[in-house]
Amino acid sequence: MRRALIVVLPLFALATLMVAGPGCQSRNGGAGGTSADIQTLMKERNLSEDDVVAALKTYTPSGVHDEYYIFASGGHSGQVIVIGAPSMRILKYIAVFTPEPWQGYGYGDQTTTLLRSGDRDGKELNWADTHHPALSETGGDYDGQYLFINDKANARVAVISLRDFTTKQIVYSNLLRSDHGATFVTPDTDYVVEGGQYPVPLGGEYAPIEDFQEKYRSAVLFWKFDRDKGRIVPEKSFAIELPPYMQDLADAGKLASDGWVFLNSFDTEMAYGGNAEGRPPLESGASQNDMDYLHVINWRQAEKVVADGKFETIAGTRVIRLPTAIAEGLLHFVGEPKSPHGVDVTPDGRELVVAGKLDTHATVYSFDKIKALIDAKKYAGTDPFGVPILPFEESIRGQAEIGLGPLHTQFDDAGNAYTSLFIESAAAKWSLKDLKVIEKIPVHYNIGHILAAEGDTIHPDGRYLVAMNKWALDRFSDVGPLLPQNFQLIDIAGDKMQLLADLPIPLGEPHYSQMIKADKIKAITAYTPVGIDPITDEPDPFRVVGGQEGIERKADGVHVRMTAVRSHFTPDTVRVKKDDVVHLHITNVEQAEDATHGFSIAEYNINLSLEPGEHANVTFKADRSGVFPFYCTEFCSALHLEMAGYLLVEP
Repeated sequence: MRRALIVVLPLFALATLMVAGPGCQSRNGGAGGTSADIQTLMKERNLSEDDVVAALKTYTPSGVHDEYYIFASGGHSGQVIVIGAPSMRILKYIAVFTPEPWQGYGYGDQTTTLLRSGDRDGKELNWADTHHPALSETGGDYDGQYLFINDKANARVAVISLRDFTTKQIVYSNLLRSDHGATFVTPDTDYVVEGGQYPVPLGGEYAPIEDFQEKYRSAVLFWKFDRDKGRIVPEKSFAIELPPYMQDLADAGKLASDGWVFLNSFDTEMAYGGNAEGRPPLESGASQNDMDYLHVINWRQAEKVVADGKFETIAGTRVIRLPTAIAEGLLHFVGEPKSPHGVDVTPDGRELVVAGKLDTHATVYSFDKIKALIDAKKYAGTDPFGVPILPFEESIRGQAEIGLGPLHTQFDDAGNAYTSLFIESAAAKWSLKDLKVIEKIPVHYNIGHILAAEGDTIHPDGRYLVAMNKWALDRFSDVGPLLPQNFQLIDIAGDKMQLLADLPIPLGEPHYSQMIKADKIKAITAYTPVGIDPITDEPDPFRVVGGQEGIERKADGVHVRMTAVRSHFTPDTVRVKKDDVVHLHITNVEQAEDATHGFSIAEYNINLSLEPGEHANVTFKADRSGVFPFYCTEFCSALHLEMAGYLLVEP
């Protein structure tokens, strides 16, 4: 009898859903549905009761908005993926480090200048490996204003405004060639943290690999963020030199541990490979020690050290050298299980959870104990560079036996932690209080990062968990040897975790993600006043309003002042001479929501996206004579095909 009640409830609920509104049709074409209809559908599609419940929990009708946004790294695409939850619908790709044609990113003067600002050493960079997005915070909670993302491949950091979901700035320092512990923010977004990964000589000069211990170093950068301007301020930023270990992920302290940053590492062996030269591979050389080092960094004290002038300037960045960091008590180490790949601060800021890929435990460190040991200068020794090492046993509260291949940890609002288990392909729920596993749920497959609803803030929501899986074999239809990644949404609100939905990610290998309540995002629907440059958020000097269109030849070339409105460009005939430099200034004068226009010129590699009120500039040389149509690339009205014109380049 109990089983029957369990079965009837979801069937009744789904039947109610199917008849709830006009236009909803059952399989037989009627306006309503019955439990019998649903049972037939379930049988035909081989669906279980759990499948039906999962469908109810994720179904989001047309016009109904999601409760959460997920901001996920786009991996090799160099972009950020925006996903709605619980629907798991992809809403947008935010163009960051690489050209993105649909948004015209990298095809006009403003976005090309922004994209090229991330080029290094004179090399044009058109790809990136985005890893760790970080939402801006106020008081340790997401505030929905900004998003930061790193490029591991080229050690770059970008600033994105969530007012218009647009990248505003790209910065880098020549101290680093790669990063991984980035981006993470301090609780009030005073700083955006970027920790290097693979050591190099600071500043980028050459040194033989055999001089690894003597001349190679890493660093952690603290990029100063000006919230009023929405920009990183490089001249107010600073770095701390670190030993040549390979730093991994980071997290900023909060509440009880505010003012500190925690950065884990691997390769304390300082192995650097050379398997074709008679040395062990880096992989095995970096896996000899039983323990690596958790870096405990007092960034607030480091800020004072910089203010006192105790730094050197290297490659344009203010750097606290390693001996100074040691002397000023800024840097301490504590052992952590070998090859760690996650350090996560608990919501109250009193503890840190570290998991090592080659261990089966999650180790829980007590910040109070760590701080007391530092204050008492009670050390177990120093590393080869003189960094004091805190005694491991006296720094931890305990260890939880989690399972095989633990990586990352997130938290809910009920005192539970959730850790990804790469080797087991599972997510483990465990109690922070008694360090015992409560439940595991299998995922598909090889879970890496994990995220929970606001699960790394001081107020986690405890609604949903997302497993970010590296493999997706047998989950989706075959698409050749290169398979998508797989995000799996898990309900953690009930007594038992339930897998709800799969989402293939088809454009790169995402790493970290964050999930924020949707009502915290206050995005605009149009740029106002008309003529805004989205990169500067200011009216563009060349903006055009109706009645001011025209073509004018000046000393620096031909200036074309153009407006776009449904369904024409003005002017729609542009005449220039071969080899003229053409300056196209085009404004979308619409203010209606979603009234976006595109603009492209055949064979000139020009492609713009003009959101309502946006202004764009394009400079190009008309180096080929001929007739070149231009047209609106965004379907905007019934007369969309007629929204076109001609560029006439006379010989």
